[in-house]
Amino acid sequence: MARRKKHEDEHENHERWLVSYADFMTLLFAFFVVMYALSSLNEGKYRIMSDSVVTAFRSIGTQSKTPQVVASPIASIRPSPPPQPPEAEEARKAKAERVKNMAEEIRKVLAPLVADGQVRVTEGAFGITVEINASVLFAPGEALLGADAQRALRAVGQVVAGAEFPVTVEGHTDVLPIATPMFPSNWELSAVRASSVVRLFVDSGVRPSRLTAAGYGDQRPMADNATADGRARNRRVTILIESRVAEPAVSAPVRASGVTDSILPADAAPPVPKPEGTAQP
Repeated sequence: MARRKKHEDEHENHERWLVSYADFMTLLFAFFVVMYALSSLNEGKYRIMSDSVVTAFRSIGTQSKTPQVVASPIASIRPSPPPQPPEAEEARKAKAERVKNMAEEIRKVLAPLVADGQVRVTEGAFGITVEINASVLFAPGEALLGADAQRALRAVGQVVAGAEFPVTVEGHTDVLPIATPMFPSNWELSAVRASSVVRLFVDSGVRPSRLTAAGYGDQRPMADNATADGRARNRRVTILIESRVAEPAVSAPVRASGVTDSILPADAAPPVPKPEGTAQP
């Protein structure tokens, strides 16, 4: 009997640990595959899965006597922005009110030109835009402000001087070329016209650090340069008072048949606002 036991011991398998090791490696590989799959979220498949879960829970809720509220898990992908603190909201409203009052004051000091269609004052998300036809300010091919233009712009400068917003003055021309010793091209003419308005604003009390002059030549037309009326509209000076007091974005929930909030897909492009029309001659 002793010899038989010794014979069985000699044939004992000493490599059984490889089986456990192989099982462990397989489980580890499966674990990393699952982790990678979770990290690569396909929103389309996730939406299908979430809709199926919502439908399943809704059917359970209709069979149960206890009322249940079901929320779609897809909403957690894009959480709503946190609400603004009361102090920040009050400051924004006060700033918006100052911008509105400034726009009204500019309309008052330029009332005759606004009524004549030579000036347009608009308010937007980024501030106030004052568009002035160049014929009101300058003689053809010149960059010196006339006496009437200086009086009107000084009144605007006094209104702007009482605020802290940055101001950009843009000069624009039509496509008709100009070639004089002072202005070799429309670039120089538009830039010097903008600088003339900036210098007058500085004389009116506006801090130079708030002012920027830019000349765009004929590169940003508002109308068709093929007609005389279109070229007249393109010859302009634009004053931008940059307040940036846009209304805070409010995410309004969209519900259908008692289902949960709907959100915009990640690859969906936001709506592009249409540019405002102009009323300059």
